[in-house]
Amino acid sequence: MIRIRRSDDRGHADHGWLDARHTFSFADYYDGEHMGFRGLRVINEDRVAPGAGFPTHPHRDMEILTWPLEGTIAHKDSSGGEGQLRPGEMQHMSAGSGVRHSEFNASDKESLHLLQIWIEPESKGIKPSYEQKAFPGRGLVLAASRDGRQGSLKIHADADVWIARLGKSEEAKVALKAGRHGWVQAAKGSISVNGEKLAQGDGAAVSGEKELLLKGGDGCEAIVFDLK
Repeated sequence: MIRIRRSDDRGHADHGWLDARHTFSFADYYDGEHMGFRGLRVINEDRVAPGAGFPTHPHRDMEILTWPLEGTIAHKDSSGGEGQLRPGEMQHMSAGSGVRHSEFNASDKESLHLLQIWIEPESKGIKPSYEQKAFPGRGLVLAASRDGRQGSLKIHADADVWIARLGKSEEAKVALKAGRHGWVQAAKGSISVNGEKLAQGDGAAVSGEKELLLKGGDGCEAIVFDLK
């Protein structure tokens, strides 16, 4: 079964300096039918004005992944994590027992476009941590996993997170074991999932399927989740 979450149906908040689209309920946006999917709690698509950003604020007990699409993010947190994040790099922050961080558009001229993802952790109260890695190239690349295999970021959740950059009509597969579920988020361009086409900003929840058959469209870049 595949259930499509269209881009235009997402929550929307325009704060002037921040234009945000919420796939699931977040902050002042509430939709009882879209509270998350399995352990996936948040997918926010944010556009941040030059020089603007999120001042220091707290998080706890959440695995937070950030994937910039355009521009550069300046990050700093209380666990000692600090750096700049550019397209092709993924950031992982375990909020754990509690962390404070800030995120800003590092440019005073160019806009910043990013996806931020929250996944519920398997255990609460873990030690906060920060890491970022580059995932260049085409095809299907494992970016985050529970065991950190294939050079992926190690997260404290039973989930695999893949980056799919596929040429037009290029195919890739993600096998799903019995009882597992998938989510595909079209970050750029278009992609089809088991024959269902997704445009930029669309998402697809997949349950009861043996695999995710991905087929690239124009300018395809997607984030693919294998979830418990």
